[in-house]
Amino acid sequence: MALETVKENLRVNKLVATKSELILVEGDMIVPDSKPDILNTICTSGVVCIYKKEVLEGKVRIDGNIDTYIMYMSEDEQSKVRGLSTSLDFSESLQIANVEEGMDTRVTTKLKNIESKVINGRKIGIKAAIEVEIKVYSVEDIDIVNDIANSEGIQMLKESLRVNSLVGTGENKIFAKDTININNTDNLAEILKANINIGNRDVKISYNKILTKADAEVKIMYLTEDNRIGTITTNIPVIGFIDIQDVTEENICDVDYEIRNIVLKPNSAEEHSIYIEVEIGVVAVVYEEKQIELIQDLYSPTENLEFNQRNILAITEKNVSKNIKQIREKIVLENLGDKNIVDVDIMPVIEKEHRNGSRIVYEAELELKFILANSNLDVDTSLVKIPFDYSIEGLEDDENTNVILTMEVVNQDFIVQDGGVVNCNVDLEMNQDSYRNANINVIDEIEASGEREEEDYSILMYIVKKDDSLWKIAKKFGSTVEDIARTNGIEDENNINVGQKLFIPHYTKIPEMNNV
Repeated sequence: MALETVKENLRVNKLVATKSELILVEGDMIVPDSKPDILNTICTSGVVCIYKKEVLEGKVRIDGNIDTYIMYMSEDEQSKVRGLSTSLDFSESLQIANVEEGMDTRVTTKLKNIESKVINGRKIGIKAAIEVEIKVYSVEDIDIVNDIANSEGIQMLKESLRVNSLVGTGENKIFAKDTININNTDNLAEILKANINIGNRDVKISYNKILTKADAEVKIMYLTEDNRIGTITTNIPVIGFIDIQDVTEENICDVDYEIRNIVLKPNSAEEHSIYIEVEIGVVAVVYEEKQIELIQDLYSPTENLEFNQRNILAITEKNVSKNIKQIREKIVLENLGDKNIVDVDIMPVIEKEHRNGSRIVYEAELELKFILANSNLDVDTSLVKIPFDYSIEGLEDDENTNVILTMEVVNQDFIVQDGGVVNCNVDLEMNQDSYRNANINVIDEIEASGEREEEDYSILMYIVKKDDSLWKIAKKFGSTVEDIARTNGIEDENNINVGQKLFIPHYTKIPEMNNV
């Protein structure tokens, strides 16, 4: 006979697999006829765009390109510094066990290194290394039995647990567009370098809707027709809405941004401006915190009960927070001389992670790539690394606690002093996403399969053994925790000792009294 069970739905966003991979991308570039021959390259930079990702059986495929910019010294004495741009396409299929077609994936990329080498005066070889981190998820709807409607006489061992249940996911495509003006005295000849980062991220939740807000931080270095180097920096708002059913302000939202395509187009010389268009994919994953009552075990003193029990992995205690890490350091640029700092590329990198109880210490470094130039267009570069530590306190001291730390540059200032000394002032936003994995025992359908075999005693004595609990003893002998505790004068049902003698009474149902 099937019992009438009460169920609650839990949506688990199950992390099926993770993989970190270093993708190597190579390609050659032919110098256009309109540009002079190459003497040597000064610096190479790029922005990674992912325009397609797909989960297939046993693998994840990623398609994208690197928008690449090369500054070089030319053999033309009249225009010593020149620039080249190209797109390096790549397509990678990464083998990942246990993934299936139709699963959801999150892909984050970081351009670890990019360099170019002169093959001859008209040809350049480019090599790049992209650090890729892939996470594959599957959504599982689970009906949890948390009570029995006709439960008279049935003993249930319950546990109260707060878990993060998936509300839903959604995505949107946003085009961040702007025309930025350069100095009116600058007649732009060509773009030498461009960096684009997504920063100042924020999210607002209202009923059934997610408002995502961020800035596309664009920094462009350009060459003028009279052989001067200029720079321009701007923030383009990235604002969009994502519709997700049943979302409320109390929910927790994870938002990922992916740059998919970039268009940089100088306008006519008279306009003194550059048109920028960035295609950005935005994905939101929303969780609600649920208080659930789980039946961990059950039995009936009078009937045989049959049920299935399985283990699932859920997320609990999810928390998102931000902190600012200030880095203040003096460095010496020995090759600065009469040059000025034209541009600085900043890349924060976590080198090591040390966990000690409730504390994590990260050993990290700030990688600074300086581009230096004087009025004669003598250009040089310098690489400086500044080590720093960052710690997170107050975590749960167990292996099930997970912390994902990402770093974002929110402010930078470099002040040049005498003797090539530079005061480096960099503020990093430390984004911390923490959660715990909870192994949950879930009971499926429950059936009563006849009366339990009658024991030939009214009361017996039992000596407590190691790992015993009142629940285990009561279930074994068809009694109840309450009857054993009452018979033996036990005030704390969770406190019994090995060797303790207990009297175990039969379970007896108290008959209902009829009104006379």
